[in-house]
Amino acid sequence: MNNFEPVSSRISFPKLEEEILETWKKEDIFQRSIDEKPSNKTFTFYEGPPTANGNPGIHHVLSRAFKDVIPRFKTMQGYRVPRKGGWDTHGLPVELEVERQLGLSTKKDIEEFGVAEFNAQCRESVFRYVSEWERMTDRIGFWIDTKNAYVTYSNNYIESAWSIIKTLWNNDLVFKDFRVTPHCPRCDTSLSSHEVALGYKEETPDPGVTVKFKITEESKSHFKKYIAQDSIPIFFLAWTTTPWTLSGNTALAISKQSKYSLVEIENPEGKECVIVASATIEDLIGDSAKILAEFEGEELLNSEYEALYPDVINWVEPLHFVEGRTQPLKPEDSFPPRRIINSEEVSIEEGTGIIHIAPAFGEVDYSMGRQESLMFLQPVQSDGTLIGGPGDGMFAKKADPHII
Repeated sequence: MNNFEPVSSRISFPKLEEEILETWKKEDIFQRSIDEKPSNKTFTFYEGPPTANGNPGIHHVLSRAFKDVIPRFKTMQGYRVPRKGGWDTHGLPVELEVERQLGLSTKKDIEEFGVAEFNAQCRESVFRYVSEWERMTDRIGFWIDTKNAYVTYSNNYIESAWSIIKTLWNNDLVFKDFRVTPHCPRCDTSLSSHEVALGYKEETPDPGVTVKFKITEESKSHFKKYIAQDSIPIFFLAWTTTPWTLSGNTALAISKQSKYSLVEIENPEGKECVIVASATIEDLIGDSAKILAEFEGEELLNSEYEALYPDVINWVEPLHFVEGRTQPLKPEDSFPPRRIINSEEVSIEEGTGIIHIAPAFGEVDYSMGRQESLMFLQPVQSDGTLIGGPGDGMFAKKADPHII
């Protein structure tokens, strides 16, 4: 008895796939794979929804292949696996597509066009390529229920999200505070890391600048024994590549394990002293540097210095960190001093071995602000323009030359 049948060497795999897909559809295999499993043994799958205002790409095929593996595996284990599809109808990709179509470029343009009409255009845009998505879904054999898909702009979906947040709030699991996120001044909105990646490009290098921060008279007393005259000023030399954040400075960071030197330098205006990491003296000052003393970085901790922009507290609302949260300063509160703190982020391989800290900018600085209970000053508005000082009213990055 012959158990084998000859197979043509000229078989068309695409045609074979299409025949299998047609059989699945005709026999309603996907729904049967759910209905024929016990209802008391359920594994539920909600798809992280794609945005259907553009054609699907090969990366969507890849991600859906990953998504498909787990529900199929759980089905093989005997579970009933309903798989609910969805459409992401929120977010910048939708808005940017409609902005391009309407020739709009700023948030102000949208407001002048009309928010309600703009939203209506966005709702129409999000389903423009649904047929292409459904064709791709069928073609790759991805099993998902799109007939009863959830849609993120529907009131049911939005209200369910708010209900979850309200439940968290009622159980003291949510609190109001600041969070560091990438920000788009053109759109006047925060961005996800995915949205940042959509428009990422290399820019010209940021300018590296060295800035003098004058030590307060009280903290200067620790160094007076090393200098010839009390009238000689002492400065911490700090390095930064973001001059536009300097008016938000509330601390300087050093490496407490490194060595720092007090160096006398001669200027046309007279003598002054600066404190820098010992390892940076040759590059910064050269062989002519007159080193008056050397200390462990730890000895500099909590030394205080004067504000680079004394008027900044009149330009913006000063905040401070209380028990790790950012709160307004009350009339009876004193301003937390600007002081020297320790940070593992400090490198003595470049710059001065001292870095400028502005808790309003960047996750690392914000984290140090919370940890050290620093003052929090935000001199940049949500449209990216500076408040006060050199470059007042200018876009922050364009203000760098004026600040320098």
